[in-house]
Amino acid sequence: MSKTSEVPRLDKESLRQLLSRRFEQGFSRLSDIPAPSRLKDAVKAAERIAKAVRSGERIALVGDYDVDGVTSTALTTLFFRQIPYPLEVVIPNRFTDGYGVSPSVLQRIDADLVITVDNGINAVEAAEVCKARGIDLIITDHHTPGKLLPDAYAIVNPKQEACDYPTSEICGAQVAWLLMAEVKRALGSGIDMGQFLELLALAIVADVMPLTGINRAIVQAGLKQMARSPRPASVIIREFLNKSALASEDIGFQIAPRLNSAGRLEDASIALKFLTAESEGEAYAQFQLLDQLNQLRKATEAQVSEEAAAMVDPADRVIVVASEGWHEGVVGIVASRLVQQFDRPAIVLSVENGRAKGSARSIGNVNIFELISRQKGHLEKFGGHKMAAGLSLPTDALDAFRRALNADAACLDPEDFLPVEAILGELESAAIDFELLHILDTFEPYGEGNPRPRFLARDAEVVAIKTFGSDNSHSRVQLRFEAHERRTHELLAFRQVLEMPPHRHMTCSYTLNRNEFNGRVSIQMMLERIY
Repeated sequence: MSKTSEVPRLDKESLRQLLSRRFEQGFSRLSDIPAPSRLKDAVKAAERIAKAVRSGERIALVGDYDVDGVTSTALTTLFFRQIPYPLEVVIPNRFTDGYGVSPSVLQRIDADLVITVDNGINAVEAAEVCKARGIDLIITDHHTPGKLLPDAYAIVNPKQEACDYPTSEICGAQVAWLLMAEVKRALGSGIDMGQFLELLALAIVADVMPLTGINRAIVQAGLKQMARSPRPASVIIREFLNKSALASEDIGFQIAPRLNSAGRLEDASIALKFLTAESEGEAYAQFQLLDQLNQLRKATEAQVSEEAAAMVDPADRVIVVASEGWHEGVVGIVASRLVQQFDRPAIVLSVENGRAKGSARSIGNVNIFELISRQKGHLEKFGGHKMAAGLSLPTDALDAFRRALNADAACLDPEDFLPVEAILGELESAAIDFELLHILDTFEPYGEGNPRPRFLARDAEVVAIKTFGSDNSHSRVQLRFEAHERRTHELLAFRQVLEMPPHRHMTCSYTLNRNEFNGRVSIQMMLERIY
């Protein structure tokens, strides 16, 4: 974290210069997207799909249950509808099938050609099953390959070693889109691939891809398309958000959690039906289901979070909590909540039939995947990256795992556990106006790789605090930056009930958002952290 004493004072011009440095190579345009044919095996895969279409072969599509996986599946489904050509579509169920194109999923498929989207790069066993059954397997994925690649007919993944596609940090839906563009060429079809930009924007933001380069260009264009698109799902999204201009945060905080809730709590087919709905009535019905599941997800998450927080051992450098009855679909979110609450990495596990399965989330510069991998002797399965991981282990190994993990964590530099929060600077009160908001708008969309600027309010006077919301679980704070001025600013703190500080002053970090309500636009300060 930036030390608050070192945070610079900013005016509008210095802020513009700071943000411009993030894009020193300039802004990419849609025309800069590299040709799909540059993806290894894309031409080979497209020719095989085109051959299957021309000769009437049975084609099956296997997706995934997160937003990127569902969107990849929806995009490919909609493409095949427009050819038109029948497609058997399967999204594995998190609870009964597990992840990706597993042998159990293949038992339900009767096809000559199987295509995966957003999964399959480590499906070595499934590839062997396909080989034995005489099925050609085409894998499209964006996850990091293991040492052994599946023996598939074609693998389209920018992260595989022999691929020279210039941009590897793209999501599963982008890989599927690029392959479908190549299929379009192979079939000599006139399908407009630009119609799918709104779906790509959804997947890029939800899968936390860096919002730089071509990803930024796609999300910008996709959000504009979504704001005017006749696609039933987009119409319902607009009605729900009640906004004329959509931001990446609308997707990340409002839409993605609802789409994700289907796969987390029930079945991702609900989200798929929403995205591929052919009428607004059908889309609305599916969105209502998603909204209900999201409410259930929030209630379940709140209950598990409360129980998990009560079990935290204050002596542990890495939180490890486990219990029977915790819903497997929310443990990752609960782990994130514990990280925020305790400023430590957290592992939350759901216990069933002698097995603990769950998710890890990290903080600062602690590499949670590395820490977990050192304990592989206790584990059945694990995978992930520096900031997040998934794992499973026998319940009788839990105590030994927790002790060994914390013994390793005790050797880490305490500085590694500090939240990494880059504060750009301290704004003068008078600088917070619509001209400043216009400068911030210029560098949209914000997200991974282009974080929304955080600012510091230093020792600001707290004039008043009020709670709001149906359960009074949010706070509205009136802040005065300078003692001599009359103007105050409204600071919103969601999911936090704040009390008046002893000296009626506060130092905090915040972001600035454009707020639209009933046709009126205002500047909204959103609390990030109190110091």
